[in-house]
Amino acid sequence: MTVHAHPDDESSKGAATCARYVAEGVEVMVVTCTGGEAGSILNPAMDRPEVVADMLGVRRAEMARAAEILGVEHRWLGFVDSGLPEGDPKPPLPDGCFALEPLEVPTEALVRVMREFRPHVVVTYDENGGYPHPDHIRCHEVSMAAWEACGDPDRFPEAGEPWQPLKLYYSHGFSRARVVAFHEAMLASGQESPYAEWLENWDTSSRPDPGTRVTTRVRCAEYFPVRDRALLAHATQIDPDGRWFQTPMELQQRVWPTEDYELARSLVGDPAQTESSEDGDLFAGVRERVLTS
Repeated sequence: MTVHAHPDDESSKGAATCARYVAEGVEVMVVTCTGGEAGSILNPAMDRPEVVADMLGVRRAEMARAAEILGVEHRWLGFVDSGLPEGDPKPPLPDGCFALEPLEVPTEALVRVMREFRPHVVVTYDENGGYPHPDHIRCHEVSMAAWEACGDPDRFPEAGEPWQPLKLYYSHGFSRARVVAFHEAMLASGQESPYAEWLENWDTSSRPDPGTRVTTRVRCAEYFPVRDRALLAHATQIDPDGRWFQTPMELQQRVWPTEDYELARSLVGDPAQTESSEDGDLFAGVRERVLTS
C-alpha cells in the first residue's frame, strides 16, 4: 500500500516500483488522501474554463486512468485539498481541509482501508512530506498514526478486524545526488541540462539531501515508461513539454535505474540483513515470513 496526499503523487513517487510489483503478482493499492481540487493547472493545454470549473471531477478521472495504467487498486480517503499557501505572511489554511482535520479522523479512515486491504508493506512520506506541503506533512502524520493503530484491537474497533503491516518505508524520489547524476550525464552527452537552475537554488544547509537516508534501492528501470504514461494521465498537472520529460529515457535507465526508499519501521528480522541499498526489495524478510507462516 502506498499512501499519497494528492492524485498524481502516486505517479511521480514510486510508480515504477508499483508497476514492477504488480507485474510480479503483488497486489498493490494506492490510497489518495485528498481530491487535489486546490491544485493549479500546470499544463497550459489544460487551462480551459470547463476544466477549471470541474477540477475535482477532472482529477478523479485522471487518477482512474493512472491507476489503470499502473495496474493498481485505488482508494480515495475523501478529504479536502488544503492547497499550498503562498505569500509573506502566508494565509491561513481553509476551514475543513485535510491538514486541519483532527488527526484521529483521517487516521481512522486510513486504518479502515488498511484493515480491509491487509498490506504487508506500507510506503508513505517522511516527516518533511517529501516537500513542505501541508497535505504531504499531514499524510506522513496520518500514515504513522495508522501504522500504530492498525493492529491494536482497542483502537477504532468499528474500523474492521485488526491487521499489522510488517514494514513501512519512506519514499525518497528527489535526492540531490540523483539530480546531480542526471545533470552531469546530460552535460556529458552534449545536451542542455534542465536541472542547472534547480541545483543552483538548492540550499544544502536548509534542505539536506534525503538520499543520504536511503536504505533500499528498488531496480525498476524497465517500468519507467509505465511511470511516464501514468504521469501523463494527470494532464492538468503534467506538461508533456516540461522538465519531467527532458531527460532521455535511455539516460535515466542507465544513470539511475532505481527508485529509492528508507526503511522506517520493521517487524521482520534484522533490518541490516534484510535491506540492500543497491538491489533492494521492499518485501525482503516479508516474503520469507509470509511463506512460512
